[in-house]
Amino acid sequence: MVTILLIAGLAVILVVSGGLALRIRQEAALDEGQRLQRRFGPEYDRVLARHHGDTKRTSRELRARLKKYGTLQVLPLGRETRELCLARWNTVEETFADSPRQALDEAADLLTALAAARGYPMTAPLEERVAALSVHHARRVHGYRCVHEAGPAQHGTEAEDMRTALLEARAFFDALLHARPHPCPLPPQRPPPPPPAPGSAEGPRPRAQPWGQGTPGGRSAVE
Repeated sequence: MVTILLIAGLAVILVVSGGLALRIRQEAALDEGQRLQRRFGPEYDRVLARHHGDTKRTSRELRARLKKYGTLQVLPLGRETRELCLARWNTVEETFADSPRQALDEAADLLTALAAARGYPMTAPLEERVAALSVHHARRVHGYRCVHEAGPAQHGTEAEDMRTALLEARAFFDALLHARPHPCPLPPQRPPPPPPAPGSAEGPRPRAQPWGQGTPGGRSAVE
């Protein structure tokens, strides 16, 4: 009788423990989904729609983006490059009045060149480029997608849709142009060696000579 009660009690404990573990995993998945939704904003909704409402596949894809591009080094822009990009964008807007499709094509090229200058992998296929850009520009990256969807190949695009695409692209252009650089984290440095003990015969080691010193007359070894 005691044995049966022990087995029954152990079974109850296992069932309760399993239920608690399942609930904890579900809550953790929900919390992660909410964090991803807050971070990616409208991009989360677009990925969710592409996966037909499957939140697990959506979270898996966005986690993969963060893992692959979260530490990407965003490069600084020089003043001349910045001014050149602004001048080119002004030309795009002037072209739009007479040739909107050509303007969207030029806007796509300019955004691609600017993103490459900032360190993004812009030789990849379009969706992979969008994935990389969305990690740092989730709320504006749709503008990059818009100029491709409403570009010269899409002959059924209405004039108002092309104007909207250009406005979306301009918002992304501004975000990309003014984004702060994100340098790669430096590797951890080793602590300096401890000083020799008092009375030790071993003195400090000689410092390494810079390249080109230590040869006769201080001349470089490659001269």
